[in-house]
Amino acid sequence: MAMGSPEPVRDVWPIVHAERAALIHDLEGLDDKQWEQPSLCVGWTVHDVVAHLVDSARTTRVGFVARLARARFDFHRLNAHGVAHERGASPLETLARLRQVASRKSTPPAPLDSRIVEEVVHGEDIRRPLGLTRLYPRDAVVRALRLQAHTPASFGGARELVAPLRLTATDADVSIGDGLEVTGPALSLLLAITGRRVAVNDLDGEGVGALR
Repeated sequence: MAMGSPEPVRDVWPIVHAERAALIHDLEGLDDKQWEQPSLCVGWTVHDVVAHLVDSARTTRVGFVARLARARFDFHRLNAHGVAHERGASPLETLARLRQVASRKSTPPAPLDSRIVEEVVHGEDIRRPLGLTRLYPRDAVVRALRLQAHTPASFGGARELVAPLRLTATDADVSIGDGLEVTGPALSLLLAITGRRVAVNDLDGEGVGALR
């Protein structure tokens, strides 16, 4: 199963902190080879994704703007700098850094639900290649899906990709758009529109080709 409790998430930070704690628990059982496994994030290992999550958790609104300017307004360069800065000399060091930031409430200048997107999608970037599973709160996944579907690509979203489609979850009460039908688990829809092509295999409908 992809999702757990249908109880609504009334505040962002409890779910973000719960996801960080769950990921830390999963990471504690990995060996060095698993830390260097390629993640679903193209070009990043599991270790790299964890370093990115540390960097993301430390990011503040003001700090983000300053760092983006130093990266010449290139989001990819910004993320690469963050990974290099927060990746420790060993997995244990990076994991210790993730523990240190697990309860933080800082955020870049973006909708707060983007913090849920960050934890759920990157959590799957790590877990799926390692054969690990997690039951995510249903409302958290739906909120993340809605945000990504309505956010322009220039801000890390998938609005243009989703525009000709109708996304309908088979395990949650959510349907977005009025175009070619794409159906499947909400988590797989979220991963597919964020560029995780492996999740497209979980989907059905005449619009699936557009996601490939």
